[in-house]
Amino acid sequence: MSGMKYSGSVGSPKVAVLLRLVFFLASAGTVLAQATNSSGSQITRMLQAAALPADASKGYKYVGPGSCSASACHGGIQARDTTKVLQNEYSTWIVQDRHSRAYAVLNQPLAQRMAKILKIGDPTKAQKCLVCHALSVPAPERGTQFDIAEGVSCESCHGPAEKWLGPHVEANAKHADMVRLGLVDNKDLAVRSEKCLTCHLGAPGLEVDHEMLAAGHPDLTFELDSFSSIEPPHWVEKAPDSKDPISDKLFGVRIWSVGQATQLEESMLRLARHARGQGWSPEHPAVWPEYTEMDCFTCHHSLTKPEDSWRQQEGYGARRPGNPPYNPSRYVVFRHLAKSADPATEAELASTMTEISALVAELQPDRTVLAAKCDRGAQLAGELARKMRDKTYDRAQTEQLMREIANDSEGISLEGERSAEQAAMALDSLYLAYANLGGPNPELKGDIDQMYRLLDNPSAYSAPKFAAQMKKTSAAIR
Repeated sequence: MSGMKYSGSVGSPKVAVLLRLVFFLASAGTVLAQATNSSGSQITRMLQAAALPADASKGYKYVGPGSCSASACHGGIQARDTTKVLQNEYSTWIVQDRHSRAYAVLNQPLAQRMAKILKIGDPTKAQKCLVCHALSVPAPERGTQFDIAEGVSCESCHGPAEKWLGPHVEANAKHADMVRLGLVDNKDLAVRSEKCLTCHLGAPGLEVDHEMLAAGHPDLTFELDSFSSIEPPHWVEKAPDSKDPISDKLFGVRIWSVGQATQLEESMLRLARHARGQGWSPEHPAVWPEYTEMDCFTCHHSLTKPEDSWRQQEGYGARRPGNPPYNPSRYVVFRHLAKSADPATEAELASTMTEISALVAELQPDRTVLAAKCDRGAQLAGELARKMRDKTYDRAQTEQLMREIANDSEGISLEGERSAEQAAMALDSLYLAYANLGGPNPELKGDIDQMYRLLDNPSAYSAPKFAAQMKKTSAAIR
């Protein structure tokens, strides 16, 4: 993804943004001059006038990514190392980041076919699509230069810029003040994770359900550190108001851990909504069972002769044969970290997850009980996320965590392809952080890459083959 180059026609939304660059160069220069000459008074006045509640950004206007595109702001070509930010963030987004093309894909034949199947009309106008493929906000919240065709743009992740756009360039601007003016606090890894998961997992009003999968939409998977790496990053990890990068070479472990805990928390909240019948809109309540909560490839796998089936060889435990199991991928790898971080909380979480898995696999459980269990699971995962937010890791802890995950070859591989995928992404993320400190291990990296190759065709996934590769990976950890 990071190697993708931009090539667009003159009429494309991306080029239209670039053609507006001259206007924004001038306007950004005015903003910079006003902000620099204010000696801090602009921030003070805005904060006093706002008297902002916790949901400060509600009702603020979204001004569009062009406001960030000046070369003196975030539109430079080369990254700079003498300023607080790289100053080429906009350029990275529009040229390399697939988020900038999220709206454009709605014009492609596959999206048009999906919309026809779902009977939602033009996907470029259907709210079911726009909530994640664009910055879809009410008309009163759109600035004069706002263009929905610009896809998932700066303010999708950083919040409406109306109030903080000018003040945030002041020399004495403080991160906490900008957050009070509507900036999303992406310095907080849990907040960052939640923001990503809004679309990469789902939130109220933003759902990729089984109906959408049947129409052709890809399933949603996520791992914060891996997905950030291939975005590609347009930022340098720094503490709030610091000019210096975070020196922790194992910071990637913290990103992975908080992302995992937050993903589990949000997945529990999603399952609770589904159990309560809350769909993507009041007019479209959730259908139960909601099969996106289950292991897809229990049903959608390549058929073999019974004597060649590893699934039938393993059996179904307490689950009724024929009932698809719950998809535990957002827990089954994370549990190894949770156990070392807080054994008591993880013990209750393990018990709760066992009960949730059994209830989902019943297909028609007491959904009130299931929702309550999910609420508790979300609370426990949230507690773990908060504990991990500022936790640091050393080389020994990282190596031990990698070993524990790789040694759980049977436990993870038998939970299905999605769990195996999380194991591969986890070991890859942990290895890259580990290599930052101790140097590369080509054998280990090659074994992890082979884990990915075994996932190339999810329908042909083989738990025994993946387990064998995990054992080989474990032996290479040193």
